[in-house]
Amino acid sequence: MATSHLEDGVDVTSGARVLECVVVTPEETTLQTPAQFIALPLFDGEIGIAPGRAPLIGRLGYGEMRIREGSNLYRYYVDGGFVEVAGNMVSILTQRAIRVEDLDLADIESALTAAQQKPANTPETMAIRDRALAQARGQRWVARPRS
Repeated sequence: MATSHLEDGVDVTSGARVLECVVVTPEETTLQTPAQFIALPLFDGEIGIAPGRAPLIGRLGYGEMRIREGSNLYRYYVDGGFVEVAGNMVSILTQRAIRVEDLDLADIESALTAAQQKPANTPETMAIRDRALAQARGQRWVARPRS
């Protein structure tokens, strides 16, 4: 009989506490993994979540989500949504979660140019243009070359 090394969010083999992270889009569960740390873009800044974090519900912005699991680092662009922290469970609900490796800088630059050229002569069209600009800028930031 196999035994789990996790008990109540605690890795009993190492003594390190872990989070259970699930990332869900309307189409699928994109990622489900244990994690030692999660960084998320909120609509007004960035938040880091470690085991033992107080409960939280937050509104996501457009930007980079980083999930650290041991020596693995998962990097995604997230397209708004919500995060809920309850105990050591972190649920991330977003319209899109795109792996950084799947972002194409040329496509992003084209989307940014198109967004800048959108007409914005009513409050509704301004909101549509501003959202398209924020999404393209968020993707460009995440996809930028790292030195």
